[in-house]
Amino acid sequence: MLSKALFRLGGSAARHPWRVIGAWLLAAALAVLAATAFGGRTADTMSAPGLDSQRAAQLIEQAGTGQEGMTAQVVVTPADSRATFFEPGPARTALTRLQAEVRQLPHVLGTSDPVEALGRGADAAVSAGLVSADGRIAVVRVQYPDQSRLSADDLDALVALGDRLRSEMPLRIEMGGDLFFAFSDTGGGTGELIGLLAATAILFLAFGSLTAAALPIGMAVFGLTVGVATMTVLARVTEIPTFAPVLGSMVGLGVGIDYALFVLVRHREYLELGFEPHEAAGRAVATAGRPVVFAGGTVVVSILGLAVSNVPFMTMGGLAVSLVVLIMVVASVTLLPAFLGAAGPRLARVGTLGRLLGRGRLGRRRVAAAGGAPAPGWRRWIGHVNRHPVPYAVGAAGLLLAATLPVLGLRVGLPDDGSLPESRTERRAYDLVADGFGPGTNGPLIIAVDLAGDPGSADRVAGAVAADPGVASVGPARVDQATGIATLVVFPTTGPQERATADTVARLRAEVLPAAVGPGPSKAHVGGAAASLSDVGRRTSERLPILIAAVLALSFVLLMLAFRSVLVPLKAVLLNLLSIGAAYGVMVAVFQWGWGGALIGLEATVPIVSFIPMFLFAILFGLSMDYEVFLLSRVREEYLRTGDNNKAIVQGISGTARTITSAALIMVAVFLSFAIADDPSTKMFGLGLATAIFIDATVVRMVLVPATMTLLGRANWWLPGWLDRVLPGRPTGTDGTGDDTHADPRVLARVH
Repeated sequence: MLSKALFRLGGSAARHPWRVIGAWLLAAALAVLAATAFGGRTADTMSAPGLDSQRAAQLIEQAGTGQEGMTAQVVVTPADSRATFFEPGPARTALTRLQAEVRQLPHVLGTSDPVEALGRGADAAVSAGLVSADGRIAVVRVQYPDQSRLSADDLDALVALGDRLRSEMPLRIEMGGDLFFAFSDTGGGTGELIGLLAATAILFLAFGSLTAAALPIGMAVFGLTVGVATMTVLARVTEIPTFAPVLGSMVGLGVGIDYALFVLVRHREYLELGFEPHEAAGRAVATAGRPVVFAGGTVVVSILGLAVSNVPFMTMGGLAVSLVVLIMVVASVTLLPAFLGAAGPRLARVGTLGRLLGRGRLGRRRVAAAGGAPAPGWRRWIGHVNRHPVPYAVGAAGLLLAATLPVLGLRVGLPDDGSLPESRTERRAYDLVADGFGPGTNGPLIIAVDLAGDPGSADRVAGAVAADPGVASVGPARVDQATGIATLVVFPTTGPQERATADTVARLRAEVLPAAVGPGPSKAHVGGAAASLSDVGRRTSERLPILIAAVLALSFVLLMLAFRSVLVPLKAVLLNLLSIGAAYGVMVAVFQWGWGGALIGLEATVPIVSFIPMFLFAILFGLSMDYEVFLLSRVREEYLRTGDNNKAIVQGISGTARTITSAALIMVAVFLSFAIADDPSTKMFGLGLATAIFIDATVVRMVLVPATMTLLGRANWWLPGWLDRVLPGRPTGTDGTGDDTHADPRVLARVH
């Protein structure tokens, strides 16, 4: 039985703590060394097989025109408000020097030359898109090779050059482009630090002991070190997206501290009953560790469900994040009991500072609740809901459905540099380009044409595309004679994150390009970052129902195995859907409508990043199951002990309420700490996760769960006889694990 295995594992780790801690130290050191010596670089390939933008990218790479690599742009304007680049002077001289120095940077394949274009006349420079119509803004476009040959050092070199030249030239210099998107810091390190500090404070307030507060943090840091280092090594052999380490840190810290908290609470209960530390640790891992394993398994299964998206970077990102979660589960049942064994009986005592904070009736109640005993306040609240289940069930469900309504206006897209704070040079460069050349210049499309023996098709495509009302201008076709592939750079009239740009892409594909190439063998495809993100968004929207169905089915089966019930897992998946829907609604209200966006540093409304809804569903559904498993494990213990459904609900939920509240506060604090990052995608992940966990731990767990379980009565634990015989792991003990010795501590008190 799982419970017996966990009991032996936890007890052994607690009896030999320094061996286990030493093994984890060695594992962490080896992982960091491997990451340093053999680690790869994360990369973002926003594409998927079978998409039109992917076919365009393949043609562009085959043609070898240089457009398949990464780009950056240096945007300049004279410091003298009266000067322009049209006339010779200090500004044009400085621009010449700037272009030459950028050209000499490592790995730069080439740059545009606005001064050379100006030598052919102002009209030539303007028509080439290198100088604005008023002569005030010039762009030096920098071409790099593909991302696999670059690193953050290339970005650092470009930024350092800009910093030096700003002090030497009469120019305002701003920078942006793909290079910044791929290698700029998303602010994850700051979020991790803030999240750890907030979690430490919450744990100390919950336990009144610095030792007890430090153990979950220490375990989470160990697990995160091993997990992120392993992710870096994995990036050497496969493509890991750049958001994976940040998201892995966010989720890993949250679940790691939560899992440790669940086990630590049980451990203190057993210490208070008089068990030796190693025995208490073993029993804590056997009881609380069991729901941790089930909950962690649900999180991993949910995240791995991203494979159904058929979008490689999402699949690999999910694999990387689930790896961190799996390591946290292993640490919870091995490293944490070793910490508990090393700490000894001190964990049963409250430290000096804790006693000062816990002085008086409220403090004593708080410290007792940290040990797992039902707090009187929570008991009264759950009892109140238990006596009035219908109004609370209807009211809470109505509230969550109302919060879900904004999802009807959900719009996916790509938040571009225009959504960054004005303190970032990428935002200032974006604004200069939009002001000087039009908003579509920040999100060019690239049309790739396979001429297939019809050289005239390139000109027909260029003419037809230029005539489209959504297109501002089309660059000259570049034809690679060896491959027979032509590429055209197209600038829309609208910005990359606007719905009109996606409409333009759809219209070009459905109407303009087929008519231009005709019935012959020539084929034309639309690529570029804006087109790729639009395609990925459509792919994920199509696959989201499949992911939801797969995750719901697997979660239902796991919960049915854990609780030997049909209605409990069915209710769980439905309530989790409500909390996730409400989180989506809040994201739409904040990011698309701008409600409260300033509180997290959002300076402009943006669409929801196309892949985030699917990613959030997988992660949130798994995380919400953590509390479901932990809470229902205690309710089931009470029901098996007393046979009274109402009493089991009140005792079980009130006995776990303080722990769940503390765990939820920790997760919310960790996730919100990432919402202050500059990157809009990180903000979305942080706010979406924090909102869903907050709703799940309050409205769902403390209102809807007791109300619905009261209404269902004994039917909560109904399981058809034939299904009970078919399902593996039929329970025989008082805690449903097959082992009476690992049951509720109050049962153990009588045995002891």
